[in-house]
This record gives sequence, structure tokens and C-alpha cells, in this order.
Amino acid sequence: MAGLHWTDAYNFARVNPGWTSTGLLFTWPLFIALAAVSVVLSPLLFPGAMIISYMLKATNAPALEKPKPEQAVAGPAGPAGLAGPAGPAGPAGPAGLAAAPTAPPASGYLAMYPEVAPKAELAPVPTYAKWVDPIKPTAAFAQLNKIMSERIMVIDGAMGTAVQKYRLSEEDFRGERYKNHTHDLKGNNDILVITKPDVVEEIHSKYLAAGADIIETNTFNSTMISQADYELDQKEEVYLINKTAAQLAKKCCVAFTAKNPSKPRFAAGAVGPTNKTLSVSPSVENPAFRGCTYDEIVEAYFEQVEALIDGGVDMLLVETIFDTLNAKAAMYAIDLFFEKWGQKIPVFVSGTIVDNSGRTLSGQTNEAFWNSMSHCKPMAIGLNCALGAKDMVPYMENLSKVADCWVFCYPNAGLPNAMGGYDQKGPEMAMDCSVFPEKMLINAIGGCCGTTEEH
Repeated sequence: MAGLHWTDAYNFARVNPGWTSTGLLFTWPLFIALAAVSVVLSPLLFPGAMIISYMLKATNAPALEKPKPEQAVAGPAGPAGLAGPAGPAGPAGPAGLAAAPTAPPASGYLAMYPEVAPKAELAPVPTYAKWVDPIKPTAAFAQLNKIMSERIMVIDGAMGTAVQKYRLSEEDFRGERYKNHTHDLKGNNDILVITKPDVVEEIHSKYLAAGADIIETNTFNSTMISQADYELDQKEEVYLINKTAAQLAKKCCVAFTAKNPSKPRFAAGAVGPTNKTLSVSPSVENPAFRGCTYDEIVEAYFEQVEALIDGGVDMLLVETIFDTLNAKAAMYAIDLFFEKWGQKIPVFVSGTIVDNSGRTLSGQTNEAFWNSMSHCKPMAIGLNCALGAKDMVPYMENLSKVADCWVFCYPNAGLPNAMGGYDQKGPEMAMDCSVFPEKMLINAIGGCCGTTEEH
């Protein structure tokens, strides 16, 4: 009976329900008798047990240990130079030699559960070849790495703020190409690379003259998805906007690099977040609804990246990311194009903290944003927009601690006023931004909303 376990009764009942029922019928009266005795004795047993517990406490009775499983014991030692008699250690060896060593006897937990004991013979540890990226990097990688290891790079300021200074009309936005377009185009700054290239070129040149190392193409909204707001969601139009913008920015960079070869300038293809979100429903009534699919976002980004690289950009800047899933789609599209192209250029990624909660619109902290993007291995990661430099400092501290790549930021010129404008001037913003290099948080810095070449 000592060796029986409740699992034995279970297995017997499963195979022999008839015998089990007969046994239960015979033992039923016994259980009833025991129950009756328990009812009669309970007025004595329970008070007695309570009294005994207090007595054990009062007399400091010693604790009782649980019985331990029996240990396997090795045979006794033999004469000097010989192993002992046969036992768990194995048979005796020849005179003057010890018996071949064997695994120590199982004891304790392993004796009770031998199935979890370590295997005697483990598979050999595999050897791995060093991973080599099959996609060839461009020369811009070495150039940017060298510069950022030596100093903080400067990124340009806002394109939209600079464009507003020109007070362009609807006719200026339309130009000759879109003269008869069916939709209003004023506010679609991206098409100015076609209809007012002189304005965009002048803005680029002002930023470069002010000391910018990196200028962004005027393509923040140049995807099929975003251009649908202006009824310009045709592939040929989107390709033309992106390629022309890249050529224009590259032209300015080449001109300024020629003037001072010791300070190379870089054209960054600006890849905005689109006006759709993959993680948040635009419908309050239907939380499951999405304005577009992941594949649609990937396709739109792929087309934009292809045109930007055809136009000659040195790097890509996936910026103002308020939804990390959109950024993942962008990085996936970029990787797809690199694979097709056979080369790759540096990619910077910049998220946006929407307010002082320290989270993106889709709810991620900046540390979580990095964890979500780190597998894409961007050359640099940072934050832009939404906040001024002063409010951005704690979040850049967090990002700088967790990121294993270069870190950058380009804050707004303070917070917007009641009319949506920005009042912070260059010297004031420079003072706020001085915290970043003082705390050694960044490798590149620029400006976002409200900033111009003066900043």
C-alpha cells in the first residue's frame, strides 16, 4: 500500500469501471460510519487541536523536517590503489588502477524525477560564420560616421516655415504644369519643386550658407497616400515630385561642397509619416477600422524611396513618426528597395513625442520606440517636432541611454502661440539647445517647425 499513488487509482478506474464501481459500493458504508464517528468526535477533536496549537507555541516545540528521499550510496573504498567493490561506482579495476569514472549517483530531486537529469552526451556546439551584409553600403556611411565621431552635425530647419515667408498664391503653386488641375493646390508645398524650383533652391542654399551639413528634400508629403488630398495620387506625379526634389537638393549640396571640400554636404530624402495611421482607428465608432493597410503604406513608401534615390539623395530621413507601425512599414519598404537596388544608403529615423506625456500618438514611450525600431539598424535615431528644445531634453536623455547608434534631434522653435505661430528666436533657441551638447546627448541637431536659417 505504501507504494500506491492516487494516479494508480485513476488509471485502474479508467480501465476497469465495473470493478471500481463494485469497490465503491462496498466501501460506501465504511465512509458513512467514519463520517458518523467524525461528527460525534468533532466537538472534542477541534477544540483539542486548537488547545494543542497554543501549547506548541507556548513551549517552543521544535519544528519537524519532511522526510528526504533515500540517497544512493557508493560502495566502500578498497585497498590503496584499488577501487572498491562493485556498487554504484562500477566494478573494480585492475591492480593499481582506479575504475573508470562514471556519472555520480542520482540523489534528491534527480532521484525523484530522473527524466530531468542532464543528458550524458550533449550535441556539439555549432560554429557560426560571421554575418556579412550582402548589400553594398555607399561611401556616405564612412563619411557620416567619421564626421559624427568628430563633431555634432547640423541638420537644416523647417521647409514649411521658410515657404510661408514667400507668401505664394494659388497660381504660384499651380504653375504651368497644374494650371488646369481640378483641385486647389495652395499648401501643397512639395509640388513647389516643380512649379517654383527657384524658391526651394533658395531655401536650401540659405540653410547651407548658415552651416547645415544635411538638408532635407522638400518631400515630407510626397507619397501616393498623402498626395491624394490634392488629387495628385498618380504614380507619375509622385515619382516626378520626389525625383525633382532630390535632384534640386543634391544640386545645392554639390555646389556648396565644391566651395569647401573639407565640409561635405549631404542631401537627405525626407520620408514623412503620411496622413494615415496603422495603429489607431480614425473612427470613434469603430476602433477596429483602419484608413489603409500595411501593404498600401509599404507600397507608397517604396515608390517614394525609389524616386528619391533615382534623384541622387545621399541618405534617407524617416521623420516625424507618430505611429511606429508606419515607421516599420517605411523601413521594410526601404529594405525591399535596397535588396532590389543592390546597394544601401544611410537611414536616419526620427520619432515624435506628441506632448509632455513622453509618448508617441500610438502610445509608445521613446524607449519603447527605440526597442521597436532597433532591429532595422538605423544609422541614427532621434526625435523631432511637437516640443521645443527645453521640453525635449528628458526624452533625449532616455533615448541616448538606450540607443546603440548615433542620436540626433531637431526640436521646434519653442511651443506654438495662440495663433499657431512660433515666437522663439534664434538666440533663445540656441541657449535651450546648448543643453544637448553639454550633456553629450546628441551627434546631430537641427530645427523643425518655426525654425529658419536664422535659428
